Amino acid sequence: MTDRPVGTDEGEAPAEPGSAAASDEEQADLPPEAPDLLSDLPEGESTTAPSPEDDGLADESDEPQDGPAGEQDGQEPQEQEGQLDEPDELAAMKSSLADRTNDLQRLQAEYANYRKRVDRDRQLVADNATYKALTPVVDVLDTIDRAKEHGELEGGFKAVADQLERAVAGAGLVRFGEPGEAFDPMLHEALSHLGTDPDATVTTVKHVAKSGYRMGDRVVRAAQVLVVDPAEDTE
Repeated sequence: MTDRPVGTDEGEAPAEPGSAAASDEEQADLPPEAPDLLSDLPEGESTTAPSPEDDGLADESDEPQDGPAGEQDGQEPQEQEGQLDEPDELAAMKSSLADRTNDLQRLQAEYANYRKRVDRDRQLVADNATYKALTPVVDVLDTIDRAKEHGELEGGFKAVADQLERAVAGAGLVRFGEPGEAFDPMLHEALSHLGTDPDATVTTVKHVAKSGYRMGDRVVRAAQVLVVDPAEDTE
């Protein structure tokens, strides 16, 4: 004699799990407060316990994924390489700044030299123009000197002569050459030797035929002079 479930008639198959009959049997086995708890559940929510397969899926979903972590591990070397490149970039910028500074200093020095050269050339041009303008006036001054020696420089002519001498002196023309000066071939032109002079220790200017003129260090005309030599020692 085989055992059969209680509450089933012969010839009837046992109720399958999940069917209406099985649900009635399960509710019959629940405690008295179970229907109240079941009524509080939302509609459509299953009252059955989760299966072991569902637990396995949940455990797999809780495992950390390797994708983002792998990406972070790959980003760390790149960030380290970026940090290593920063000193090289800073050194390159400092080197470029030093080069630009040297270029600027070189340009500044070249410009300063250019200005000095331009100023020097401008002054030279002005001196040459003054030299050319005053060179013919030297002959006029020689005529005035001869008139003074003969006492012919009087009246209005004397006033004009004095004004002309002041004008050429203001332009930078300087007279030189006086008796008693030591003979300098760079400044004097010896027209003749007058012998020896016991008072002279070197060749000396004895007489000035024409005065010399110069502008700064530039000789406009050398002084034409007569010189004497020192006396020879007879001992």
